[in-house]
Amino acid sequence: MSAVATTRAVRLHAAGGTEGFRVEELPVPAPGPGEILIRQTVAGLNFLDIYHRRGLYPLPALPTVIGAEAAGVVEAVGADVTGLTPGDRIAWAGAPYGGYATHHLLPAWRALKLPDAVGDDMAAASLLRALTVEMLFTRVRPMQSGETVVVHAAAGGIGRMAIAHGRRLGLRMIGIAGGAEKAALARAAGADLVIDRRAEDPVAAVQAATGGGAHLVIDGIGGDMLARSFGMARRFGMVASLGEAAGRIPPVSVYDLGPARSIALARPSVIGFISDSDAYRSAGTAVIARMADGLVVPVGGRFPLDRIADAHDRLESGLGTGALLLDTGA
Repeated sequence: MSAVATTRAVRLHAAGGTEGFRVEELPVPAPGPGEILIRQTVAGLNFLDIYHRRGLYPLPALPTVIGAEAAGVVEAVGADVTGLTPGDRIAWAGAPYGGYATHHLLPAWRALKLPDAVGDDMAAASLLRALTVEMLFTRVRPMQSGETVVVHAAAGGIGRMAIAHGRRLGLRMIGIAGGAEKAALARAAGADLVIDRRAEDPVAAVQAATGGGAHLVIDGIGGDMLARSFGMARRFGMVASLGEAAGRIPPVSVYDLGPARSIALARPSVIGFISDSDAYRSAGTAVIARMADGLVVPVGGRFPLDRIADAHDRLESGLGTGALLLDTGA
């Protein structure tokens, strides 16, 4: 199929450090049946991108363009595409990856139309995080009003999104943050209780505050923290392990879970969750409606394509307090 456009893209040539990135001009094929071509204005940066870059979560082939969410405008549609026309504002998340580029070709079912109340920055900063929270509270462990949730990295994007949405659902939300500044952000998001892990033992603090532990513990830290998260869950509760920001998780024995503790461990993938088109459309519609109602992740910084290394360094540092965006406007 002949190229109808070119895209300026950050392509990953080798797994490892940011030296594997190169900014390149690439051809973009015309959309085939069931496909659309998006002119992207802004992409969201996620720790998933770090895992892809490092090779922790292998990609099908290199070189490739990564990036799991973006917002923009439909530029062209292929045959058999209904409900979308050039000029429509949309956001998307999931595979095929390609957020780090000015243009992206993707299946039409990936496109979620944006209402006027949801700007491109808002969508790119919040979509994948909101879908993750939706997955946790509806699919991984359907939550009931009055139940307790502990969320690590409570000042981060997923943390603040989980706190705000959990409060709307009538959940008791306990945030764990590192340092007074991040603890204040978690409180501002609406947490019922915030534990500063630098000032007190979070396991003892959770147990003291709950009288037995939480119904759900959301752990995106990984490393040695996951074993400590087991101690924060109540009997027949669950720990959801989302990531490995602090490093690879040591092997877990089933005896770490029970029978004495009688807890469950989930290792869910939001990319897996939204690989099903019906689940994606249903969850996407719900979270965009919540964005229009103000449930969004604040933007903590933005970078042009040619500063992708700086963007990844900032994301990995853990020093940010909001979503990072990549300007991809063509």
